[in-house]
Amino acid sequence: MKNKISKIRQSIDTKLFFTVFGLLIFGLIMIASAGISYSRVHFGDPYYFFKHQLFYGVIPGFIMLYIAQRVNYNFWKRISFPFFLLSIIFLVLVFVPGFGSRIYGASRWIKLGPFSFQPAEMLKLSMVIYLAAWLEGKINKVKDFYEGLVPFLVILGIVSFLLIKQPDMGTLGVIILIAISIFFISGAKVSHILMMGSIGFLGLYILIKIKPYRMNRFLVFLHPELDPQGIGYQINQALLAIGSGGIFGVGLGHSLQKMNYLPEPVGDSIFAIIGEELGLIGAVALIALFVYFAIRGLRIAKNAPDRFSQLIAVGIVSWIAFQAFINIAAISGLIPLTGIPLPFISYGGTSIIFLMVAVGILLNISKYSKSS
Repeated sequence: MKNKISKIRQSIDTKLFFTVFGLLIFGLIMIASAGISYSRVHFGDPYYFFKHQLFYGVIPGFIMLYIAQRVNYNFWKRISFPFFLLSIIFLVLVFVPGFGSRIYGASRWIKLGPFSFQPAEMLKLSMVIYLAAWLEGKINKVKDFYEGLVPFLVILGIVSFLLIKQPDMGTLGVIILIAISIFFISGAKVSHILMMGSIGFLGLYILIKIKPYRMNRFLVFLHPELDPQGIGYQINQALLAIGSGGIFGVGLGHSLQKMNYLPEPVGDSIFAIIGEELGLIGAVALIALFVYFAIRGLRIAKNAPDRFSQLIAVGIVSWIAFQAFINIAAISGLIPLTGIPLPFISYGGTSIIFLMVAVGILLNISKYSKSS
């Protein structure tokens, strides 16, 4: 306990905070622009999505961030298991009539009176916290096959089964990457990581083969020109939007693809609108913000005061960085479409709130860094 935080910084990492603040403001501006046509047609208010994101996502998110950055990070270790268990219960409830809500053929939402949220977003945070607490306690056993790898695979298997049943393959991919990142940093054997990678690719191959829509997404990734009015419609419209932007973009608010051409312009496809309206410069600036966030976050992890805080910091950074990369790569045609939101940018209150709690925890850890 000697190491116990003799050098408390007393203040949060302001560079990380303002990076997140910049991402949120950027997101609000783009939601206001990308959603204007759909909002006007379907809700009679051109700024419906902007207002909803501001009042049900960003403002509550900042409140949660403020609370989380003031709560000592060790609090999360004490509630790690019940928090994770609650997430699993909510994941099960999406399939229960009266609780779960099926939208576009997927069971991903829970309705509690006037409120609804996605348990998968809660799972990302609870998974980071639980794995950090669990692996900290197994520091001398994490390399062991039976006491390290097998229990880890059981935890991942339970979560994977529930996400596949929804189905939510994009979130599953992010969860797996988060879990492996924490497992690796905790001291796992590289051979165990490679073994999991082989099992993962085999599992992915089987999942693609047994569901036609997954095979279609894979085929469209290989051949974007395939069925441009059917299964290839979204990626073709996204690539058209990005390509139309050129270097400087067509100008904020002047996108044509958001006029009911590109599906989910405020959701999964928002990066395509960014590319169209702000061009290569705007897209690169956004990517640079995510890269800078990852650099600051990993610096906090490197200087974290103990093993638990280090693992939780790595998990949070991995979550946000991998999710951003997957969304941008998918909508740019570099990987198959996944259907996950762009962190801090895409429309969705549940996503913003849990992301802000995670950032609050990261900021709290930054107060106790061993060096500035």
